[in-house]
Amino acid sequence: MKLYHFPVSPNSRRVLAVAYHLGIELELEALQLPKGEHLKPGFIKLNPNHKIPTLVDGDFVLWESSAIMLYLLSKKPGNTLYSNDPKTQADINRWLFWNIAHWGSACGIFIFEHLVKKFTNQGDADPAEIKKAEELFHRFAQVLEHHLRGREWLVGDHVTVADYAVGSMLDLTEAAHYPLDKYKEIKRWYGNIEKLDAWKKSAPANFT
Repeated sequence: MKLYHFPVSPNSRRVLAVAYHLGIELELEALQLPKGEHLKPGFIKLNPNHKIPTLVDGDFVLWESSAIMLYLLSKKPGNTLYSNDPKTQADINRWLFWNIAHWGSACGIFIFEHLVKKFTNQGDADPAEIKKAEELFHRFAQVLEHHLRGREWLVGDHVTVADYAVGSMLDLTEAAHYPLDKYKEIKRWYGNIEKLDAWKKSAPANFT
């Protein structure tokens, strides 16, 4: 299987971490987004959204990071990152969807304003957008903070794909200037993720 990715991207990193956790070997093709490699016709044929990550498994092409993670999980039946119990599955899926719909969207504004604009020479961060991002971030960080009280992981008593998905956004906390200081439970929980071998292995060498 071949994965087109951008090492700095949280969407890419969560997929890589899951693959490493499962012991799945992937052929990696890093696309340089600042250079527009994701806009080349060859890649757009694979992913009409011209976004990463994109997985190619023979003649099967799959995009969207959560879908790719679930597909990788299906390759390793009985793995501990998911569950055979319908309610536990639903709980894990809840956090996957929450990450895409809410948490990722809030963090994404900070990433665009503080990082993407820098890499693509689009000027300084827009104060109005940062204010919007802060409102969204605090709204959903409070949800996550409350849920994590008394919990080591998001679902159950061990790491699941939900932790990799939601936690992936926090890799850029400092660079994207998330207002995370007061969220002790989130920082504690992310510290657990940072200790995982698969997470360490998925880390980009740099993002400059």
